[in-house]
Amino acid sequence: MQTFKLPGHEDSLLPDGKWNLVWNDEFDGTELDRTKWDYRLSMMGKRHPAWTDKAVHLDGNSNAVFDIILEDGNPVSSQLQTGYNFMDEPVQRTKFGNDDLQWPIGKLKKDLFTHTYGYYECRCRLTQYPETWWSAFWMQSPIIGATLDPADSGTELDIMECFKPGEIAAHYTHTSGYGLDRVSIGDGGLKGLDQTAFHRFGMLWDKKGYTFYIDGVENGKVNTSVSHRPEFILISTEVHGYRHETHKAVPKAFEIIGKDNFLVDYVRVFDQV
Repeated sequence: MQTFKLPGHEDSLLPDGKWNLVWNDEFDGTELDRTKWDYRLSMMGKRHPAWTDKAVHLDGNSNAVFDIILEDGNPVSSQLQTGYNFMDEPVQRTKFGNDDLQWPIGKLKKDLFTHTYGYYECRCRLTQYPETWWSAFWMQSPIIGATLDPADSGTELDIMECFKPGEIAAHYTHTSGYGLDRVSIGDGGLKGLDQTAFHRFGMLWDKKGYTFYIDGVENGKVNTSVSHRPEFILISTEVHGYRHETHKAVPKAFEIIGKDNFLVDYVRVFDQV
């Protein structure tokens, strides 16, 4: 690995070779750059009760701060994304001419940033409390699941998922949608990571597959389900419980409001020269 220096900011750790920085957010200032990020509020055609557009702020020290807040009496958090999945927006009633036919897709949006191949890196400090909420740095295709071919319609790429403090889950790829045809393959993962420190999570994506890194050390490889489709970036948090049958936050989430956060120092995308 080698270092990439950006004046006034922490270094990146990159695989050997020549790299060019093509997109980044250092989260400088005090206002989120809405030309780079939007909030993810819906999933698979429904407004998701766990997410809000009010639980991220910049702290003035080059960090995006993700919090748990109370909204309508419920603990919620935020997800940021640079693009949109075509299945996420809720369906609004439409008509095709005089035919009473309902298109089962909501309002489509123009992506802010999508990219194919390269090295993707996030430096962040993970959440601190167990059994409350989780965080992730990942990518998704705008049309994932539209075909059975991952090269054509893309793959979900889980660069970092932390469901328990100090524990990084296996780096999974999910393709062919999220229904009966889903194919999921994972590798790597790590336990015992210092949850009080910042760490770098990266992924090298090329035409052969994906290689995942934690703090500059290789931590998994997947050489199938290779996407050749431009994909968008997500930084996400979610309170545990909303995906269970009750669709309610776990009680412990109420106890840590104002006591925990997920800090993101930067997100960077590099192309190999």
